[in-house]
Amino acid sequence: MIPHPILSEIDAFLRIHKLSESAFGRLSVNDWKLLRQIKAGRRLWPDTEARIRNFMVTYQPRPRRRKGGQ
Repeated sequence: MIPHPILSEIDAFLRIHKLSESAFGRLSVNDWKLLRQIKAGRRLWPDTEARIRNFMVTYQPRPRRRKGGQ
């Protein structure tokens, strides 16, 4: 089975923004199992792919809190 081409783009996005696969799925399309299922062969519908791409383009990370509450 050939992996979906968007997976390499998502992997790069995850490395850059230090997000987990489940957080990415939840934030992008409200499905924490998304990436695991795509890797297992789940069909990626065009509208879902568009939502994922839109999320990656418009993503604004929240400022991280420092340890110690400062």
